Amino acid sequence: MPSLRTALLQTAGRPGSVAGNLAVLDEAAGRAAEAGAGLLVCPEMFLTGYAIGDAVPRLAEPADGPGALAVAEIAGRHGLAVLYGYPERDEAPEGTEDSGRIFNAAQLIGPDGARLANYRKTHLFGDFERKWFTPGEQPVVQAELAGLRLGVLICYDVEFPENVRAHALAGTDLLLVPTAVMHPFQFVAESLVPVRAFENQMFVAYVNRTGEEGEFEFIGLSCLAGPDGATRARAGRGEELLVGEVDQELLSASREANPYLRDRRPGLYASLVRPPGPVRPPGPA
Repeated sequence: MPSLRTALLQTAGRPGSVAGNLAVLDEAAGRAAEAGAGLLVCPEMFLTGYAIGDAVPRLAEPADGPGALAVAEIAGRHGLAVLYGYPERDEAPEGTEDSGRIFNAAQLIGPDGARLANYRKTHLFGDFERKWFTPGEQPVVQAELAGLRLGVLICYDVEFPENVRAHALAGTDLLLVPTAVMHPFQFVAESLVPVRAFENQMFVAYVNRTGEEGEFEFIGLSCLAGPDGATRARAGRGEELLVGEVDQELLSASREANPYLRDRRPGLYASLVRPPGPVRPPGPA
């Protein structure tokens, strides 16, 4: 059965320097390819850096912009797919209501340099993101690679169980989550991500930034979590390139043994998507 050796690039990158980050990517892609990886996953906002403030509008670019072309060249030269985060400028015509919008996005480039998927973060975190970005509206974005169905979320998105369950129901095998999780949210990387993988029966590649950047202290701890809830690979707090195996045979066996998705009762869950009604005070009806 197909498997996909996956590399996770935990890095501080070069905040504010697209050229510097592309150089980091090129070097890491070479090491990942030498290790036999078919996919390299980079952190949230990898192309530009995360805490870049007023530089967000200046460095934002369309999904097919020069950064995408440079990543495609690197992916094709090293023969592996690349998932990277970047600020995406909307391509709506100037002067229209949607023009000028910027999204916190992640794009998947195939090993032949083709653009396979582009996802816009749907749940923005904190004042910084809400100031600069527009939330995306498409919860499930997928692509096929090496016989597996890949899905994409970004950082805070994975902390909402509904997002990951939507991917499970859509058949995602490997969920790619570029992230910029900071202190004191270590428990997300250490505990929540492996649980998400187990309860939704998928692999999750959670790839974080590291080091200090602006007001943020990123905590690393990137991981590849399996459908059995085990962490197949785990980084420390510094810069690191992890390599782990996404094993389709393990995935199939785990899904057969775990009944969560088969035992769901969707008819009971309507209240999860229905606005709450007035709260009735306690006491006799």
